[in-house]
Amino acid sequence: MLGLNESLIEFMSVGIGIVGLPGTGRTTIFNALTRGKAATGGFGGGIANIGIAKVPDERLAVLTDMFRPQKTVLSEIKYLDLGASVKAMASEKGGGALLTQLATVDAVLSVIRAYDDAIVPHPSGGVDVARDIGEIDLELAFSDLAIIERRFDRIGSSLKGAKADERSKLERERELLFRIRGELENDTPIRDQSLGDEEQKMISGYQFLSAKPIITLVNIGEEDLPRAQAMEIELSTRFARPNHRIVAMCGKLEMELSGLDEGSVKEFLAEYGLAQTGLARVIQASYELLGLISFLTAGEDEVRAWPIARGTVAQKAASKVHSDIERGFIRAEVVSYQDLIDSGSLAEAKRRGILRLEGKTYVVQDGDIINYLFNV
Repeated sequence: MLGLNESLIEFMSVGIGIVGLPGTGRTTIFNALTRGKAATGGFGGGIANIGIAKVPDERLAVLTDMFRPQKTVLSEIKYLDLGASVKAMASEKGGGALLTQLATVDAVLSVIRAYDDAIVPHPSGGVDVARDIGEIDLELAFSDLAIIERRFDRIGSSLKGAKADERSKLERERELLFRIRGELENDTPIRDQSLGDEEQKMISGYQFLSAKPIITLVNIGEEDLPRAQAMEIELSTRFARPNHRIVAMCGKLEMELSGLDEGSVKEFLAEYGLAQTGLARVIQASYELLGLISFLTAGEDEVRAWPIARGTVAQKAASKVHSDIERGFIRAEVVSYQDLIDSGSLAEAKRRGILRLEGKTYVVQDGDIINYLFNV
């Protein structure tokens, strides 16, 4: 919580789609993450909820105090909460529009129920986190298999009149899809399949759901809060992969927290021995999963965080600010956030020689404060 004037705040986004089985608290999680007020308790309405979560970054608050800008621009994560199960959308008429929305997200957040509720019994007869993690993977695979079957039909039709070069390309695609289908049928999501760079490029246009990085959010009861961290460690040992993260949080309490002031939130966290809110931990896991970092710009006009992929070079990162800056890139003036804070000002950082000039191929680091020099 930055305590900034929200009328001066703008946002930049990453998209995450929320999925879950009936009765998991999926929309409660959506409300907790976005401070939304979507109706809970229903499933299958076929309507998507869309909301925004601000990305907490205390560095922006410090820089705002230092530079007193006209506005401060936070990054954001856009959450899409679907009103039906993935399997239902893939099999029922009218579900295609929702699946199309889900296909555009950067990652999937799967809500798994780990609490008992006598009023809302678990639809599968009882809580079983491992079973439900597998069930979500099956639902995502079901959608992907339907896409593959439709593509097989189109490839078959296209081959009839294809020339030699086009025939070879189509046959390679069909062979790859056949292999992917076999592994899906053996319960291996595409994200866990061994695909080369060229093969991943071949299938990128399909936006397969099981290929997307996934966060499993284990929705626990209040009584389990003291052991939330232990649950995360245990489940991560069993299920986490390079493209899979596990987070445990109590959606009901987090939704209540979203309406409290910063002081009350801190008291709650201290009471339960928690270092961060569930929102902060989900966002942290999302950035790690997607390989994202933030570089910063700071001045009298604005202070801003720019999310980029880890490993991005300075000239490419400049395109986040403006395409003209990338095109006319000359140099980047760079100082790390901590070095600037230690110096107290940009002028002092320059005097100390820690405000440096970097070229096109400099790899931007998280927390770098950059001023681009360009000419167009």
